[in-house]
Order: sequence, then C-alpha cells, then structure tokens
Amino acid sequence: MHITTSEQESMNLGFGNYTCNWGTHLCGLYETASERDEIILGFLHQGDLEGDLQLYCPVEQSSGTFIANYEGQYPACAGHVHDTGRFRLQAARELYYPDGIFSPRSMDRGLMEFYKESQQSGKRNIRATAEMIWALEAVPGIEHLMAYESRLNYFIPGKPWISICLYNVTRFSGATIMKVLQTHPFTISGGVITKNPYFQDPDEWLKANAPEFMGD
Repeated sequence: MHITTSEQESMNLGFGNYTCNWGTHLCGLYETASERDEIILGFLHQGDLEGDLQLYCPVEQSSGTFIANYEGQYPACAGHVHDTGRFRLQAARELYYPDGIFSPRSMDRGLMEFYKESQQSGKRNIRATAEMIWALEAVPGIEHLMAYESRLNYFIPGKPWISICLYNVTRFSGATIMKVLQTHPFTISGGVITKNPYFQDPDEWLKANAPEFMGD
C-alpha cells in the first residue's frame, strides 16, 4: 500500500507492505520489543538491499543485540552492519548530546554535516531511526526535545531522507505522546501507517510552544 508523504520519489519502507515517499518524518509508536523490531529490522534491511545509508541509534537494545538479531534474520547480509558505508550505529549520547547538553540547534548543525558528508560522492538515500527512550534520562536541555522534533520538519523535506522516531508508549506519558503526535506528520501504530490528524506545521507549533527555536 502506498502512502503519499511528499512529492519526492517513492520508496519501500520494508515492513507492512508499505511504500511512501522520501523526505518524510514519522513517529513509530510501540508497546513491545517485537513491534519495535519489526519496524527497525524491516526498515534497515530494505535500505541495506537498496544501497541506502542507515543511521540507527539503539537504546532499549544494545548494538550487539541488534547486530545479532539482524544477522540472524538476514544471514545473506551478515557483516553489512560493520560497514560504515552502509550502517552508522550511534549511541544516544554520541548522536544527541555529545557535549553533555541537548540542543535543537546543535542537532540541526550535526545532521546537516552528516547529510553533506553523505552526498559528497553523489546522491545517497538516508534512512534514520532511533529509540527515543534515552530522552527519559536527566539530560540537560531535554526539555527542548519536541522543539527538535518540530524543527526536523524543516530539515527533512526535499532531501532523500526518511526518519522514524520510535517511542515506547508504555514508558512515555500521555502528554508527551500528544506532543510527539503534534510534531510528526505521519504515524506508525499497530503496524499501520496513517497521516496524523494531530500534526501541527512547525511554524505554528514552535510559535506556540518554543518561539526561541523559530527560524534558522
């Protein structure tokens, strides 16, 4: 089934027989590890097959557990996750707060640097996914997480990029999940992808909730 998510080229998400378009920002809501892994493994394996660059931040599971699961499920691709030209596995601290403080604008700069590097040899499709449970830790600046999520809707459109932010609904509060819905235009829940009726344009959301992060 195809879900039109942008005017860019179509791509295979790798799970649930879904296709969508590049330049898309989704939240994956899940309750169990099996729900989470169905998204992660299918999404990244499809990218592996198609030669995309995978950026993945494991938190609930270790990198070693992910690698064992991936290679066990896809033995023909054994070894691929160790190739940094195919996979970039990053710890939450390394990706989100390398200086010890979480900052949406620092994230903007870091992601843009990563994107420019990825495109140096020509167009390269990027699949990014992260287990956002790290945000429950007492990280300085974490109160600005949803401003970062909203600003991703400036960064991703128009690029050969798709991000799936994974939220365990058994761990986050209902109020936080509502903010997640407000900052992601598409949702994955129960294996079903839908256009999110709660989504707010980043100009609107940031003006109401984090005006200091509006604009460049």
